[in-house]
Amino acid sequence: MKKFITLVLIAISITGFTNSTKAQGKIGYISADEVMVSMPEAAKIDTQLNQFQQALYQAAQDRKTAFDEAVAKFYTDSAKMTASVKEVKRGELQQQVTQLGGAEQQIQQQMQQKQQELLGPVQKRLLNAINEVAKENGYAYILTREALLVMPPGDDIGNLVKRKLGVSITAPRNTTAPKTNTTAPKTTSGAKK
Repeated sequence: MKKFITLVLIAISITGFTNSTKAQGKIGYISADEVMVSMPEAAKIDTQLNQFQQALYQAAQDRKTAFDEAVAKFYTDSAKMTASVKEVKRGELQQQVTQLGGAEQQIQQQMQQKQQELLGPVQKRLLNAINEVAKENGYAYILTREALLVMPPGDDIGNLVKRKLGVSITAPRNTTAPKTNTTAPKTTSGAKK
């Protein structure tokens, strides 16, 4: 998300460069993450992402439990199975191991897709507000505050953008945008042959 916002702010800067004769090179900056976190939608999105993530991990855990039960059943019943049935069952178990092994990566991909789906409209709304504030106040460039080491306090357009969005200008609840938990329970288990 930070990369997206950084790219958006760079795009605004480039767009503003063409209008620099009007704006006379006025430069502003913003912490887009801080503004986004202060938006009412951010808390809802964070809750939705956490619930979605929990559901994904629960489904993965259920698949692992089912696999563990299938392995136990295989060992219990293997004495009664013919060699060809054992081979088929081992193949099925190995296929499940492969599927379980990719579960974490699959969950992360699904989380990224969900995050983009939920944050897309909010990011677009934020970008539109940044563009409007830049035009209204004659800024040729808007940079991300996190990329700057030294900046004058007067050129922070964060409060102007918050006002444009109708967001409270009080201190932010959090200093980062909605995040997801990247740690997960282990979902793989090896089957003995």
